[in-house]
Amino acid sequence: MSSSLDHEVVKSLDVLRKIYDAGVVGAGGAGFPTHKKLNCKVEYFIINGAECEPLLKADQFIMQTRSEEIVKAADIIGKLLEAEHIVFALKKKYVKEIQALKEAIEKQGVRMEFFYMEGIYPAGDEQVIVHEVTGRTVPPGGIPLSVNTVVSNVTTLFHVYEAMQNRPVTSRYITVTGEVKKPSILKVPIGISLDNCIEAAGGAAIEDYKVIMGGPMMGKFVDKEQASNTFITKTDGGIILIPKEHYLVQKNTISIAHMINQAKSACIQCSYCTDMCPRYLIGHKLRPHRVMRAMAVNNQEEEALKDALICCECGICELYACPMGISPRKMNIHVKGVLRSKGIKYTDTEIYTGNTQMKDFRQIPLARLISRIDMKRLERDIAFEAIEIKTEDVRIHLKQHIGISASPIVGIGDRVVKGELIARVDEEALGANIHSSIDGMIAEVNADFIKIKSEYSGVNA
Repeated sequence: MSSSLDHEVVKSLDVLRKIYDAGVVGAGGAGFPTHKKLNCKVEYFIINGAECEPLLKADQFIMQTRSEEIVKAADIIGKLLEAEHIVFALKKKYVKEIQALKEAIEKQGVRMEFFYMEGIYPAGDEQVIVHEVTGRTVPPGGIPLSVNTVVSNVTTLFHVYEAMQNRPVTSRYITVTGEVKKPSILKVPIGISLDNCIEAAGGAAIEDYKVIMGGPMMGKFVDKEQASNTFITKTDGGIILIPKEHYLVQKNTISIAHMINQAKSACIQCSYCTDMCPRYLIGHKLRPHRVMRAMAVNNQEEEALKDALICCECGICELYACPMGISPRKMNIHVKGVLRSKGIKYTDTEIYTGNTQMKDFRQIPLARLISRIDMKRLERDIAFEAIEIKTEDVRIHLKQHIGISASPIVGIGDRVVKGELIARVDEEALGANIHSSIDGMIAEVNADFIKIKSEYSGVNA
């Protein structure tokens, strides 16, 4: 005879299985497989609605227009995690979003809390949010689970809701803004090209441009010529067009050799990069100025270089703090790559509480940051109405997440329908299933992606 506890276990397994089947991954970061992330019990479940990067609006749109779905998913996950606190963490200036979520909570008769953040950067950083909401610091190199907490992005919650309805992840809401004629929120199939997205936003407003996939601080830069050969994944939330001569483009093209020369000749060891670092300010021993000094004197074995392993790459050090205009973040990224290639890991888990004393006095207002990185003129009004895009073909990557690639289960010439499983991972593995985002025929299958040709094209409002 089954006990009520057994019934709850079965229900939990059912929820996790649906999330696994749907291929849900973290939509706001590196794409950690959600069925793995939620297989635990915690005290705090935090829903991240802070939308960390400047200019991006898709999470705000989701909170305004899909609030009931988000709240239902939050309730399901909160029960799954047996969380004592289910907390929406978002910027207090998001008045419409807060109202929509509160109305959905009241309508559904559930109990949830709100934590209001200032309009600062990087408010949406996962470990910053954990520190703000719980007062706890995630250990360096650790994850929120280390402090009895799970954090999920609001778009991830929407995908969880869809999974509960047996609808897999086949599309994304994205922001397309900057130098486009019609800045827009688009609903696009996974695997659509950047060119198609730009065209749907009225096309480019300038001749020569670069594309930022993601936000201006941490996004990936794509050449105009590569936009037709770059494709949206489950973790992409924004496309920003900027002039080719923009300051951020120049910063992005600096070579490692030039960065090292800058460290030798221009770094004045003022330590502003460390003083303003958000991870340093929550108690991590991350000191970018010491990494710069170690590289400047060619001391590749310097213990300080290991600090780079816990850098979150937010960009504050090089795009806001540094008075000399050099690149601690890029140096950290370079050093991380070198150390990881040698199998070196970060092992110091001590929390330095003395670092946190100045945290409240070193917050970076988002408006000031936008001006500092010369994005104010590209901050455009966006109508909160999603345009749904259809396309002639998609190229769906087999690895859109942390972990292993999915294995194709289709072949060239196979007919598939939207939502059909086309590549899978074992449920016990760290990875995520992949589904067709359109109706069509398999045109190509290789180790990196599956290409599907469709009979449809154009834009549907």
